[in-house]
Amino acid sequence: MLDVAQFVVHSMVDDGLVSPEDFERAQEHAARAGTDVEDALIALKVVTGRQVAIARARICEYPYVDLDWFEVDFQNALRVPKSVAERLGAFPLFILGDVATIAMEDPLNLQAIDEINQLLRRQIEPIICEPAQLNSLINRAYSLARTTGLAGVDHDDDEELTTGEEPIVAAVNQTIATAIDAGASDVHINPDEHSLNIRYRIDGVLQSQQAPDLSVHPGLIQRLKVMSQLDLTQTRRPQDGKFRFNHADQVIDVRLSLLPTVYGENAVLRLLRPAAAIGSIHDLGMPNEMTAWFEKMITKPHGMILVTGPTGSGKTTTLYTALAQINSPSRNIMTIEDPVEIRLPMIRQVQANHEIGFDFARALRSILRQDPDVVLVGEIRDEETAKIAVQASLTGHLVFSTLHTNDAVGSVARLLDFGLPPFAINNALLGVIAQRLVRCVCDKCVESEESPAEAMAAIGVHDVPRGSFVRGRGCPRCMNTGYHGRMGVFEMLRITSGIKVRIEAGENTTVIREHATSEGMRTMLDDGIAKAQLGLTSIAELAKLNAAIDSALVPASRPEKKAAA
Repeated sequence: MLDVAQFVVHSMVDDGLVSPEDFERAQEHAARAGTDVEDALIALKVVTGRQVAIARARICEYPYVDLDWFEVDFQNALRVPKSVAERLGAFPLFILGDVATIAMEDPLNLQAIDEINQLLRRQIEPIICEPAQLNSLINRAYSLARTTGLAGVDHDDDEELTTGEEPIVAAVNQTIATAIDAGASDVHINPDEHSLNIRYRIDGVLQSQQAPDLSVHPGLIQRLKVMSQLDLTQTRRPQDGKFRFNHADQVIDVRLSLLPTVYGENAVLRLLRPAAAIGSIHDLGMPNEMTAWFEKMITKPHGMILVTGPTGSGKTTTLYTALAQINSPSRNIMTIEDPVEIRLPMIRQVQANHEIGFDFARALRSILRQDPDVVLVGEIRDEETAKIAVQASLTGHLVFSTLHTNDAVGSVARLLDFGLPPFAINNALLGVIAQRLVRCVCDKCVESEESPAEAMAAIGVHDVPRGSFVRGRGCPRCMNTGYHGRMGVFEMLRITSGIKVRIEAGENTTVIREHATSEGMRTMLDDGIAKAQLGLTSIAELAKLNAAIDSALVPASRPEKKAAA
């Protein structure tokens, strides 16, 4: 007599999801691996776990649920022991009145339903879900829920925080691992008066996550201090540390910042991806013409290239990508950074340390005695660093650096403010890139923008270009935000002969910008509109971009406002 698993497999064969050849191959694989045919089909990538779960739901006549669509209260884990949940392959999703909705791998397991009924004392409504999703839910829920019972536990003894079995350790590891899987750049652990908040910064936006009880906050902070080798007894001063976290066969560098607040120590973790995440210049998303200019610029033997933008605009990624492009055994590339975010092979990276007076200027002077061909200065913050960087670019070095200016043209005024003479800027500067990051529309829930003309008019663009303007409806893949991933929008100021004449003449930023535009410079908003036309980002993101940049930064499609600038 066939069991349920065999019925499921045969139904997928009958439906054409599995060919007879794949079925035989899965049987052989299952015999060798000691698993059932369902798991073999998934391992061989013949079908997905979702397809198997849907087929099982149809055979068993129970509803199938995609757990990604639901926010499950992790405190439900306190109602069923973890050993029982793992053994039965079941977890309580919702408990409403006398009815408990239970996610199960096998809803026909009457013994499991009876055991859960005895624990919950409620009517059981089984549903079917994908086993991988259920296992992930069980791991996350019990990692965070188990910490709730630790109120009043003394966490001063750090020995209990060094292994991976304690609830606090599991909660910290699960929090970081989930953030990595979600593609978060930062993890915020914020104590409030009556609750603990955990938020992930995903695609530049903070998103709230389920958090354990406030009572476990001291334990979480102590565990992070142990991992970062910080002072466990210090709670009244800010502390900064770092550690490495292994997850899913990759090593993530984590930068920890602790700050005392009125409700306890606030923790922010920056997750730094490995150098393998650095792609090519073509992957940055610059327009084709700008990509060609940039690639030509970085092959120059000497000069200075600047990248401008606020914190979190992708400047470091652009610079690292350029360094990776020109990195070779024939070049001595050295960097001075604060901090070193991504470690690159064959590049000498130096960490600034302001506590001992080892700042950018002092480090740069030392680096220039190391016979470098290419130098990266993390940021030009003061007059001394600016003058040394320009001098280095005039004496045969290719210098990369960043500035905090609103746009590419504004970097000229900033260098003049640092006391650099116009002739030095003209001779040293090769070009300036300004950039911002906008969110990409999720391709799983994309839909057409209903009134693109009205939306574009709201940001001052009345002559709407033709294109496929879209937005995201929201789905589990994008956590119902409508966006998944980010991309850059760029503008590049090339130091042409015409620009040099105007810098030498002391012309203001508006005049330099107008001349650069006449020579073909596209603003960041122009680039953003072009990408929205292609359906890569939304008009809502353009509105945020327009609000973030200077009102003088107007696209070519708005000549009436350009004159007013």
